[in-house]
Amino acid sequence: MSELISNDYAGFLTEIKARIRRGQYQALRAANKELLDLYWDIGESISRKQESLGWGKSVVETLARDLQNEFPGRNGFSARNLWNMRDFYQVYVDKPKMQPLVAEISWAKNLVIMARCKDELEREFYLRATARFSWTKAVLQHQIDNKSYEKYLLNQTNFDQTVPPEIKAQAALAVKDHYTFDFLGLADEHSERELEQALVGNIRRFLAEMGGAFTFVGNQYRLEVGGQEYFIDLLLFHRRLRCLVAVELKIGSFQPEHKGKMEFYLEALDSQKRLAEENAPIGIIICRDKNKTVVEYALRTAGWPIGVATYTVVPQLPEAYRAELPSPDAIAERLRLWDREREEEDK
Repeated sequence: MSELISNDYAGFLTEIKARIRRGQYQALRAANKELLDLYWDIGESISRKQESLGWGKSVVETLARDLQNEFPGRNGFSARNLWNMRDFYQVYVDKPKMQPLVAEISWAKNLVIMARCKDELEREFYLRATARFSWTKAVLQHQIDNKSYEKYLLNQTNFDQTVPPEIKAQAALAVKDHYTFDFLGLADEHSERELEQALVGNIRRFLAEMGGAFTFVGNQYRLEVGGQEYFIDLLLFHRRLRCLVAVELKIGSFQPEHKGKMEFYLEALDSQKRLAEENAPIGIIICRDKNKTVVEYALRTAGWPIGVATYTVVPQLPEAYRAELPSPDAIAERLRLWDREREEEDK
């Protein structure tokens, strides 16, 4: 095969493989939508019969037995799942805005969200996030366990001013307000070096807690500027944002000077390490605690994208965390960012 034909064939093969993958994905989406439509219809029928005829538990159990006899091997028609179908219909029948969202994720993930999220906006968050970022069921459960809804809505960044509009929503989700490092086995009193080494030693769980889209580049990552050496505590790469992420660890409270040091690192990374196809690097400063007003003031003058978060080494959130959430209107606006981001991608 000549070099010209070989080069042409390589591009042709890439195009065909991409078409096949798109077709497979579209077929899976179509099959999932058909299944959810079926479950919705069954749930609606059961709900209406209950309202009009007062059907109770025994009738649903009988229906389950008869359906399983008619369709052997189909475990979707158990009595428990039929009740789930009824609940599915009743939860979303009066919420037309959310009905298209449930069709974008699997039945198993819908059940997790329905069972564990009682607030409507919280459900919308996990529905959108699961579809938008292709979370598996295990990742979804982990995100709920770790209160990602609250952590996302309360995070402190300057991304509105420093990140391109097309990746702003994803960037916001990349930084939580609080991280729980309860898997480290550290005593409450520890040094920054001990914290860093423990995170590197538990790298898989650390990356999962960070959000699942990060890869590890290195720790004590060396930069040279003006003949002097500087070291970033942790350097990560965010696969969806396509950018380097510098992480600085502080065992004390956030101080305004931490922002200046991070900006220096981001400037150096951008000049020396960023590849042409990558976005500008972002920074995450993870402290033991922070004064939100001090952080707000510090980030106002930051020219590079930076987020400031807190951490604990025990499984707890700061007190009154949920009470600090933004207003429902502000939450809804943040969720709509994902729609605008997806529209930009589809153009």
